[in-house]
Amino acid sequence: METNKSRVIVDYEKLSDELIEQIKLVYPTGFSQHLISFTNAKGENVSALRFETFEKIYLIRMTNKMAVQIIEDDADYDDDGVLKDGVREKLEEEHSEVDYLTENDNYEEDW
Repeated sequence: METNKSRVIVDYEKLSDELIEQIKLVYPTGFSQHLISFTNAKGENVSALRFETFEKIYLIRMTNKMAVQIIEDDADYDDDGVLKDGVREKLEEEHSEVDYLTENDNYEEDW
């Protein structure tokens, strides 16, 4: 994917439902093991989940504890923190036209 995109740092709670559904497809086993760390403009160390669309690269701010809690509280995930098959299939069907979902790589990038 092209790296000349706008970059957005955002809290998970501020994401649209559609974007959250797409993130679930990219991270069906939860978020905590995919968090990256970076230093923000204020010089603070921040952890976040990276997610890329055609238009933007998102860093979704969350701590490891928050990442675990989000999955535990989400009925779309089973007790092992894995996206339920029926939910995954439904989301795959709803977002089948979204090509960038298969192109999301979990790699650290300089900000």
